[in-house]
Amino acid sequence: MRNFSASPSEMISSLWRNRELIKASAKREVLGRYRGSVMGILWSFFNPLLMLAVYTIVFSVVFQARWGSGSSSKTEFALVLFAGLMMFNLFAECINRSPSLILSNVNYVKKVVFPLEILPAVTLISALFHTLISLAVWFLAYGFFFGVPHVTALLLPLVVIPFLMLIMGLSWCLASLGVYLRDVSQIISVVTSVLMFMSPVFYPASALPENYRYILYLNPMSPVIEMTRDVLYWGKIPNSQVLSVYCLSTAFIAWLGFAWFQKTRKGFADVL
Repeated sequence: MRNFSASPSEMISSLWRNRELIKASAKREVLGRYRGSVMGILWSFFNPLLMLAVYTIVFSVVFQARWGSGSSSKTEFALVLFAGLMMFNLFAECINRSPSLILSNVNYVKKVVFPLEILPAVTLISALFHTLISLAVWFLAYGFFFGVPHVTALLLPLVVIPFLMLIMGLSWCLASLGVYLRDVSQIISVVTSVLMFMSPVFYPASALPENYRYILYLNPMSPVIEMTRDVLYWGKIPNSQVLSVYCLSTAFIAWLGFAWFQKTRKGFADVL
C-alpha cells in the first residue's frame, strides 16, 4: 500500500505541484455553479450587492443600529457588519462542504494518481472568488458613502492568509472524518450556525462583559473578523503580537489537518 507523506514540506509542495489542476478545477466549479442561468456569473456580483443593500436598510433605517455609542453614521453598521460577514461566509462555505468532499468525488478515490489532498483547496479558491466579489462590492459602497478607503486596507492579505491556512487545516480534517462518520455533515452545519452568533459578526467584541470576553477569543473566527474590520473600516494596523500568534497557530492547524488527512486516506477506498 502506498505511503503518503504528512510532512509540512509535502503539504506546500503538493499544492504547488498541482497548482494548474487546482486552478482548472476551481474555475470549473465557479462556472458550473451558474451554468444554465440567464445572468450567469453576474449573480456572484449582484448577490452581495443585494445583501449589502438589505443590511443597510434593515439595520441603519429600521433598527437604527449603530456600531458603538459614539457612532452616528446610518451606513456604518451595515459596512462593519458586512466586513465581518464576508470572512464568516468564506469560512462557513468551506467548512460546511468539507465533510462531503471525498464522498462526492468517489471516482477520484479509485485513481491512485489523483491528488485527493487538493480537493479542499479547490473548494477554498472557489469560495475565495465569491469573497473577492463581495469585497469589491464593499469597497464600492465605502467609496460611495465615505470616499477613499483607508490605506490600511492594503494589509488585508496579511490578515486573510493565516485565516486561509486555518480553513485548509479544518477542511482536510473534516474531509477525512466525513468518509468514516457520515453524521459529520449534520454536526458541522449546526456548529457553523452556532459559531455565527458566538463570533463578533453582529456585535463588537467590546459589547461583551470583560469577564466573559476571553471566551469569545477562544473562537478562531474572532481575531480575523476583528482585524478585518480594523484594516478595512477603522483604519487601524493589526496588533502585531496577535497577528503573529494567529499566524503560527493557524499554520500548525493546517499541518495537523494535512497530516490527519494523509494518515487516514489509505482507508478511503475500503470504506467507499
